[in-house]
Amino acid sequence: MGLEIVEEEVNGGSPLPLLSLNHVSFVCRSVSRSVKFYEEVLGFVSVKRPSSFNFHGAWLFNYGVGIHLLQCNSPDDVPKKKGVINPKDNHISFQCSNVEVLKHKLEEMGIEYVTALVEDSGIQVNQFFFHDPDGYMVEICNCENLPVLPLSSCPLKFPYPKDPILSSLYGGNGLPKFQFRSCAAEAEGVFMETLVTDMMDISF
Repeated sequence: MGLEIVEEEVNGGSPLPLLSLNHVSFVCRSVSRSVKFYEEVLGFVSVKRPSSFNFHGAWLFNYGVGIHLLQCNSPDDVPKKKGVINPKDNHISFQCSNVEVLKHKLEEMGIEYVTALVEDSGIQVNQFFFHDPDGYMVEICNCENLPVLPLSSCPLKFPYPKDPILSSLYGGNGLPKFQFRSCAAEAEGVFMETLVTDMMDISF
């Protein structure tokens, strides 16, 4: 008799068929300048953009997420670049396995940054904040140090539950182990799964 995995409904309704974050999008004063920044500073790779677009832009991809850049029609379309780096401003964030390497690279490239330290239950997270060419905030951190602990009864959606390769790393037979553990353990399993995915070669 096989095991049947039933996806629980969230808040009494059917869960949304969402999979993951696909991309973030920024309006730029200069697409080419921003492309250079995201390639050289953050290691993104330019990828093919659909030919049906009738406006200038660029798509980049890496780390399982895309960045879409759009050329502004007027400088007024882009928020005024902020001179002060404020960690409490809107931002996108990337996890980093070695913040010292990141710090060295930012200093080597002459990129201004500010740091912050988050502490909880003896766990420390280092944060680095800096601006892209248009003043959009980027954060780099070792946030994976902090466990994801939902405050409710685990309405989280975990990726690749039926992928035979990825799920075999956890439970075998296409049934990941973390589906039968506590929510915190499930979240830990997802972090490991994401790490494995990032280590796989990506071909375009």
